[in-house]
Amino acid sequence: MKNRAFTLIELLVVIAVIALLMAILIPALHRARNQARTVACQSNLRQWAMTLAAYTQAYEGRLPSLARGYGALWLLRGTFIGAMDPNADHGALHGFHTRGIALCPMASRPRPDDPNSGGFVISVTTPSMSWRIRGANGTSTEAWQILTPEPRFAGSYGYNSALLRAFRIERDPRPDQPPELNIFLLRDHASIPVLLDARWPLPEIDRAYSTGARGWGSGAPGLNGFLMDRHGRATNGMFLDWSVRGVGLKELYTLKWASDFDRANRWTKAGGVQPEDWPKWMRECKDY
Repeated sequence: MKNRAFTLIELLVVIAVIALLMAILIPALHRARNQARTVACQSNLRQWAMTLAAYTQAYEGRLPSLARGYGALWLLRGTFIGAMDPNADHGALHGFHTRGIALCPMASRPRPDDPNSGGFVISVTTPSMSWRIRGANGTSTEAWQILTPEPRFAGSYGYNSALLRAFRIERDPRPDQPPELNIFLLRDHASIPVLLDARWPLPEIDRAYSTGARGWGSGAPGLNGFLMDRHGRATNGMFLDWSVRGVGLKELYTLKWASDFDRANRWTKAGGVQPEDWPKWMRECKDY
């Protein structure tokens, strides 16, 4: 009996079938992996939500804050940035540690040190001390990082800084002081974002946002800090009613970032935005 071996044509057919199966399976596996990371990211935000919900209940509607307007840096890092001892345990500042829930799995590592990559510098002054916080911006796939004071800290989420600076409370018991936010006095909690995927920890919010599309994707201040292709055509966000959900990229412009944010601004359907107004990479995203 003759030994039967594969002919060249049979071998090529087998290889073609394997290649075809790989072409079908690899994108599906890639989508499944990204979906799992998106779910893990939302799980992180739910842990933030449960923690902050408990905190605000215990402290009569107040969010963790320090040095008005920059409390989010302490909130995100979980320790007092201006500490003299970088190894000290400052979790008691707001009662919980954040390192385990600070990173989205889609951006779990900071970019390598590069002086040309862009960053942020924040000067903070209180009656008792003054210091500078220096950090590096992240990207859709890389975490931002606080570089100094040490120790370094990486994160993937950004805080709606307007929660500490732009919302106004009508009844303030100390008229000579800046208003202190009490979330129990706010309305429409489900539309007020707290934490979202972001390129840096404290993106500034242009409340009117009626300017042109300058700075798209360049790291300029504004909603660009939250606007990126990290989870496809959506991003993840946690809201003041402590819900967590995916948010369409164009939907970001309809959220209640501040009490006087124009939710019918020029980047919404109500404001008359046109498809050609958007950068090319966003034109296929759902309109709001």
